[in-house]
Amino acid sequence: MATLDKNTSKLHLNRNIGIMAHIDAGKTTTTERILYYTGRNYKMGEVHEGGATMDWMIQEQERGITITSAATTVYWELFNKKYKINIIDTPGHVDFTVEVERSLRVLDGAVALFCAVGGVEPQSETVWRQADKYKVPRISFVNKMDRSGADFFSVVEQMAERLGANPVPIQIPIGAEEGFRGVVDLVKDKAFVWEEGSDGTIIVEIPIPEELEQISREYRMKLIEGVAEESDELLEKFMDDPHSITEVEMIDVIRRATLGMKITPVMCGSAFKNKGVQMLLNAIIEFLPSPLDVDAVVGINPKTEKQELRSADPDDHFSALAFKIATDPFVGRICFFRVYSGRLKAGSYVYNVTTGKKERISRIMQMHANKQEPLDVIEAGDIGAGVGFKKIHTGDTLTDEKHPIILEAMTFPTPVISIAIEPKTQKDIDKMSVALAKLAEEDPTFTVATDQDSGQTIISGMGELHLDILVDRMKREFNVECNIGQPQVNYKEAIKTTVQHKEVYKKQTGGRGKFANIEFELGPVDEGVVGLQFIDMVKGGNIPKEFIPSVKKGFEIAMQNGVLAGYTIDDMKVTLMDGSYHAVDSDQLSFELAAKVGFKIAARKANSVLLEPIMKIEVVTPEDYLGDVTGDLNKRRAILENVTAKVGYQIVKAKVPLSEMFGYVTSLRSLTSGRATSSMEFDSFKEAPGFISEEVIKKIKG
Repeated sequence: MATLDKNTSKLHLNRNIGIMAHIDAGKTTTTERILYYTGRNYKMGEVHEGGATMDWMIQEQERGITITSAATTVYWELFNKKYKINIIDTPGHVDFTVEVERSLRVLDGAVALFCAVGGVEPQSETVWRQADKYKVPRISFVNKMDRSGADFFSVVEQMAERLGANPVPIQIPIGAEEGFRGVVDLVKDKAFVWEEGSDGTIIVEIPIPEELEQISREYRMKLIEGVAEESDELLEKFMDDPHSITEVEMIDVIRRATLGMKITPVMCGSAFKNKGVQMLLNAIIEFLPSPLDVDAVVGINPKTEKQELRSADPDDHFSALAFKIATDPFVGRICFFRVYSGRLKAGSYVYNVTTGKKERISRIMQMHANKQEPLDVIEAGDIGAGVGFKKIHTGDTLTDEKHPIILEAMTFPTPVISIAIEPKTQKDIDKMSVALAKLAEEDPTFTVATDQDSGQTIISGMGELHLDILVDRMKREFNVECNIGQPQVNYKEAIKTTVQHKEVYKKQTGGRGKFANIEFELGPVDEGVVGLQFIDMVKGGNIPKEFIPSVKKGFEIAMQNGVLAGYTIDDMKVTLMDGSYHAVDSDQLSFELAAKVGFKIAARKANSVLLEPIMKIEVVTPEDYLGDVTGDLNKRRAILENVTAKVGYQIVKAKVPLSEMFGYVTSLRSLTSGRATSSMEFDSFKEAPGFISEEVIKKIKG
């Protein structure tokens, strides 16, 4: 942990956190309550009324879901100190996973929210894995304890089973469903209830209810065992006299175990009923890391190509990561960034290492949803937004020009669904191009391309809802009305067998001709390799060294158009074995063209196959409809993985090709009289059956 000097002393009062969960677990409602209790808002916004501060987009208010990650800063007083909390409220819908991914990349800690009734749902698993990937310590809040069917202990069990987590309750509920009225705080070893009608602001201490004495002692023991690794002394103290452990001692070891990702403290409440949110704010301060608790960020110096560290120190060289680009109709392009080291003043220049360009940031702001508050300076450990960038993308590194460093970029999933789009009127063509370019700049999982054969504009994204929202935004934000085609699946192609091929490229035209001769082996990549695996085995200068990169480039370009139906090939292995050149007629372009032509012939011989996107689906259905639901999934070529029984309903998990799932939500509704729900996310690409491949190829080739 960094030592505190005069510059970094304030940093221990900062928290950069995200709120993450499955759709409908109550993330935005919880954030709204946080804004209310910290004095940021004077009244509580409600999602169901379309009044949530953080869901500021029209589409979010209409649909009652979060689409973009909204950022805000609040202040909370604890232990007579004022703490600053930067909060990012992330979406729960699987189509917007990228928003969670890029937020977690820049956060120090997270609050994982679970519904007390739904428990650990599919998207909870996805965001949990993302938090593991970026090593983000987290605390959990079991929300909706007032709902019928709420079961705190069942959710804790599911966290251990489904997430492989080590959940350790630091509270247990007093009552459940309509009877939920308070918690036993296992850290303080005291019980508290909320005074009805007080908006959760009046909390009264009561004796631990008799019926909970045994279970609270049992769970306090589990808590101490969970953190015993951090302190044997604490365990001994507990054995001698359970009441001798002080609150400060407990907080210290729970904090250390949480930061080391050994445990996940679990709390409970009902954000909607204003119960438990202040305690959650205390826990964010007590158990989640400040920028000083996080390891120094690692990057590569582009000049020396050596690793360098940047620590959370305002006096270190400036470095920041752009994690989100947004377009504001009044301000223009806004770039959200996390400052890892140094400080930046408004009006000064930064160097974008990724683009190699200097940019002047005219204004720096602290964001509150879609409102901005100007700042003169922003320092290490803070999250803010800048205006004035001419060219910037998600994942770009910003530094001072004399001390560049490249921080690890973010990786994003490939879009799996496409639709053709055209403006309703000819005069909107340019407006549509501008709108699409701005939306693609904001969202790395949204791509725009032109179909070479038909000249149509094709947009691609992560699901039907994703594209639906983007088309809606074009209409509302950019005033572009569009016609859209039927959704199309983004297939891929792959090479299954290894073949050898010799390609001689020759062209003679009056003057200087073209000549390149290459002999290569084409096949599937070695295990664990992604992209083009290119191996140069040419001996004795048969192909001069300066032409080898052109051969590689030719194959890279060729991978964009497979030989079956023109879909991209993600991975393949090329071993360049031999070849020859002509002293006058050979040049870089000749070798690039030889690779492109040679690929087309070799790929046909190498048993090219079509790959289709496979989705993971989870359907929650009343028992009466189980047969209909599974029967329908079987018709859609689904592979059923398991069916789990819960009281009154069944959970069906399956893997199913995306091409069979268009309009599934509507047909599931009619099958189950609207009583079943489903969630779907991308899993992997698998080889498509022969009859599907034939159909797709026939359709493409007309």
